[in-house]
Amino acid sequence: MTAPDFRNRRVRRGLLVAMGCTVLLWAGRGAAQDVATGFNLYGVPGLVEMPTAETTPDATISNTLATVGGDLRATLRFQITPRLSAAFRYVAIEGFRPDDWTAPRYYDRSFDLRYRILTEGPRRPAVLIGLQDFVGTALYGGEYLVATKAVAPGLRVTGGVGWGRFGGRGAFGSTGERPAFSELLGEGGVPTHDRWFRGDVAAFGGLAWSPSRRLTFKAEYSSDDYEEERRAGDFDGASPWNVGLDYRFDNGTQLSLYHAYGTELGAQVTLHFNPRTTGTPGGLEPASYPVAVRPRESARDLGWTEDREAAGAARRTLAELMARDDLVLEGLSLEARRATVRLRNPTYGAVPQAIGRTARAMTRALPPSVEEFVIVPVERGMETSAVTLRRGDLERLETAAAAEMRARAEIADGWRRAPAPAPDLHPRLDWSIGPYVQLGVFDPDNPARADLGARGALAYHLRPGLVLSGAVTKKLGGTLDSVTRDGESGLPYVRTDRRLYAARGDPAIEHLTLARFGRPARDLYTRVTAGYLETMYAGLSGELLWKPVDSRTALGAELNLVQPRAFTQGFGLRDRDTPGGTIPRLNGHLSLYHAFGDGFHARIDAGRYLAGDWGMTVALDREFPNGWRVGAYATVTDAPFEAFGEGSFDKGIRLTVPLSAVANRPSRVTNTVTIQSLTRDGGARLNLRDRLYETVRDNHGPDLAASWGRFWR
Repeated sequence: MTAPDFRNRRVRRGLLVAMGCTVLLWAGRGAAQDVATGFNLYGVPGLVEMPTAETTPDATISNTLATVGGDLRATLRFQITPRLSAAFRYVAIEGFRPDDWTAPRYYDRSFDLRYRILTEGPRRPAVLIGLQDFVGTALYGGEYLVATKAVAPGLRVTGGVGWGRFGGRGAFGSTGERPAFSELLGEGGVPTHDRWFRGDVAAFGGLAWSPSRRLTFKAEYSSDDYEEERRAGDFDGASPWNVGLDYRFDNGTQLSLYHAYGTELGAQVTLHFNPRTTGTPGGLEPASYPVAVRPRESARDLGWTEDREAAGAARRTLAELMARDDLVLEGLSLEARRATVRLRNPTYGAVPQAIGRTARAMTRALPPSVEEFVIVPVERGMETSAVTLRRGDLERLETAAAAEMRARAEIADGWRRAPAPAPDLHPRLDWSIGPYVQLGVFDPDNPARADLGARGALAYHLRPGLVLSGAVTKKLGGTLDSVTRDGESGLPYVRTDRRLYAARGDPAIEHLTLARFGRPARDLYTRVTAGYLETMYAGLSGELLWKPVDSRTALGAELNLVQPRAFTQGFGLRDRDTPGGTIPRLNGHLSLYHAFGDGFHARIDAGRYLAGDWGMTVALDREFPNGWRVGAYATVTDAPFEAFGEGSFDKGIRLTVPLSAVANRPSRVTNTVTIQSLTRDGGARLNLRDRLYETVRDNHGPDLAASWGRFWR
């Protein structure tokens, strides 16, 4: 598999046709985001190549595919907050050969950050500061301060000053020496802070005129002289003036045509999507039962307590009602004034929706004297929280906003609050069959590889908290086994041999484990897992989590004892000796978790990684009440950057998609796509399932509050 020749007319014509078809298909999608901001060839708000001070609505995800002068640029951008945005870009440059580079194409990754300092007012412009390609080789590295202002209906003017790529033409000053691109070549992934806002300073600017909502004409003066492309490539652009035309569809999708550098034509498509405004997950599920309002004075009737059959009848009725909502009544404790339910929720990603449906079923199944409802959600047999509701509140507030019920609900630790599970619920077998995709990206020899196949999985719940689970995969096709790069870090080969697993493990036992989950004390959770832990390692894993039910902060500890599996991914194991050294038996981490609010979740893991290197992983994710999640992480260890190889250290971005958003039916299943550097040995961790924090936190106070709006759904 080779990268396309972008200078070939047939390839470029095919690319433009594909871009046009993509636009036409996307233009009809209601889920896309209506964005009026124009995007440039670098996939950020801008003119043709120069940036503007414009932003997009909070949480907008923008995907841009652009081609100009035979080069291809793909950009993924996220509006992190109303003022702050970030972008990841991957480019293929034809005929660019810096230093000893001999391949026909040069592949480069870059990251951008932009922060809006001032919003536009009646008299003042919007002002924004930006860092372009601020880590790594910084081929496109540059910093800028830019202002944009509407000066007439449909007419916006932009002006700015820049350094690096933005200071290459017509410099009017300097702020010191700036390291050259050649000095950073080979250090991909390293922040280039010693270059920021240093070197020659030049001005750029332009204007955008929109005679209608759909159409925008652009013209700019570019301060980028393309010094590196002239030195190490065949760039011969002569003009600093670029012009372009944007056409915008009803949902904000942008199709653009450009004339750049005086000699080249370009084309671009930009697609927008906002997980924050895609609506709530599900939507096609049947409505639940209405609240059954008790007759006046019936709450005082305790005659049922003398009837030996009453409790059993209530339990059967409640189980039937909950089953119609795809919920499981695992246990019921019934008293004269209080009922406690042990709830298993296999269906609803928003836990308050399961709690609300359970509460309404309780109003219909339980005797009128029962005023207090205590609902205890369980995960992997562990009682996670206890939500206490008043029956009278349910009767009065059914037509009120969900926030009214939240204000009256009490949320406490579920430790020792749940009734014993019914004996006929275990053992239980769950199974599934579906497709799988494994990705391998950013290898300079081939920037995109993937395997596609089928996966069969099962989970046998022997008793509450004791689960035997496994999965088998069958590869149907792919190219992950074609990786040729060996380890370059001097570390044991803990992930470098992934290609051998991909080549020889077909079919493969993906995992086969016995896991025990427990609650040893208030605020504490435990997990012990033994067996074939993941595709490459077997062993024993233990975890302890401290997480108060009302706290935004949690602490965890994990310790693993591992042995590498045979490449065939059957039942065999292999020796720990590799060309890079011996794989240590022990690894583990201490973890700190914190939810900042507005959906932002941070995690810091510090400890020993699979290859024996010591370091830290920092991750930040933004999660939305409908289940979508966008995040990024970076891992730095004592493995030297120059020895790590391509990318310098492990890092990546990820997008979690809830199945309910695609199927329009409630589901707890999610799929996470991770875009990360080429798999290396430094900073590698076990790929374990059911880590405790993600298992229990949905049932705790902060997360319940975030999705409580679905209580009455």
